[in-house]
Amino acid sequence: MPRVDLFDETFIVASAARVAEQVGDRRRWRAWWPDLALTVFQDRAEAGVRWNVTGALVGSMEVWIEPWGDGVILHYYLRADPVRPAARDEVQVRALRARQIFWRLKDDLEGDRPPGCGRSG
Repeated sequence: MPRVDLFDETFIVASAARVAEQVGDRRRWRAWWPDLALTVFQDRAEAGVRWNVTGALVGSMEVWIEPWGDGVILHYYLRADPVRPAARDEVQVRALRARQIFWRLKDDLEGDRPPGCGRSG
């Protein structure tokens, strides 16, 4: 079992196409995960992306986009081993980083939509 085995979910009130466009933008990956090199091994279009991971970690990572109600549930999986002994709890560090990434994405895509209101258009 990998030393980093992480799963997280974020609900985003946006279409699967809009979320997939952001997640599939390769320019974002370096900003989101600057210490990782990602190689796509399955581009699932509006359903998400699966990567092989190298760099600070070696393993796999996935974003699965599941349509739900008037939005999507963005499922995030990271299964990897650090290449060097970590000075900090790697799982907690990676979990916090994932939340920062995907909550920022949520804020960007939902804009000024008041909580509890559906998406327009």
